[in-house]
Amino acid sequence: MPDQLKELWSLVGNTPMIELSYTYRNGPERKILVKDERHNRLTGSIKDRMALYIVQKAYEQNQLTPGDTIIEASSGNTGIAMARIGQLLGHPVRIMMPDWMSEERKTLIQEYGAEIRLVSPAEGGFKGSIQLTKVHDYNERVFLPRQFENRYNVEAHEKSTGPEIDRLLIRNGIKPAAFVAGVGTGGTVMGVGRYLQPLYKGLQIHPLEPAESPTLSTGHQVGRHRIQGISDEFIPDILSLRDLSKPVQVNDGDAILMAQRLHRELELPVGISSGANLLGAIKVQQALQRSAPVVTVFPDDDQRYRSTDLFKAEPEREFYLSPEVRLLQYRVLK
Repeated sequence: MPDQLKELWSLVGNTPMIELSYTYRNGPERKILVKDERHNRLTGSIKDRMALYIVQKAYEQNQLTPGDTIIEASSGNTGIAMARIGQLLGHPVRIMMPDWMSEERKTLIQEYGAEIRLVSPAEGGFKGSIQLTKVHDYNERVFLPRQFENRYNVEAHEKSTGPEIDRLLIRNGIKPAAFVAGVGTGGTVMGVGRYLQPLYKGLQIHPLEPAESPTLSTGHQVGRHRIQGISDEFIPDILSLRDLSKPVQVNDGDAILMAQRLHRELELPVGISSGANLLGAIKVQQALQRSAPVVTVFPDDDQRYRSTDLFKAEPEREFYLSPEVRLLQYRVLK
């Protein structure tokens, strides 16, 4: 295993957790706890944890050796993380990505030296991207992380994100009622859930999806939406819905409005999926009808979305949740 691989772990994990206060429809003040994954210093997203852990395990099991090419399908953050890891460890990296992802995500992957292959809807979109990872020269030495089916994706969060959340909960004397996270691969919600659920009686673990693409709720329905990084056209193999609570749905425009407000009102420059996760956590907490905190994550910052609707005027709809929410303040838990 390369010595530098161990050094990279100093750039990943131990991210802050914030306590965010809000009111809903002029009701009592309540709090959401957020693991702020923008602060992973490898590339600035929650996918740094999973990508580095999968690469480490591949080295330990001799599935990846020096000079091998890493080939992965990604909607952005995993591709960015794999590209950076490959750059630092001397691996060529090839990323297959749907062509409708943000320009910033594409640019970052290329800036880290990786090759990118854009896949159109006519070529199969995300499913087509996954199929293309399997097409390579038979003489080529390759490693396929297979993030949607790799159990080490879940284990990465069970061994790092979950314990980090728990340490801060214990230190602050907090017993959470639920954990909510958007599902791209499902690694975050499954891994954190597996770690926390045995520790907190009655803890609910909710996967989150766009209301415009209710694949988790229906098992089949796929729609166009603007929350990049979640709901990639299918239910991932590593996601076990029978072990989770009911999926939470958030409209993409509502998520955009909340992400914009987090930046404007609280100076938290987060991506669209962060706005979705916060709204999902608020929905779950309001349904509980008690003040016990709900935990979620901010997966990345807003700089990967500058060419998207996050930086455009977004109309409010009468059924949106965000106009009913008043953001008050936040503090970093110690």
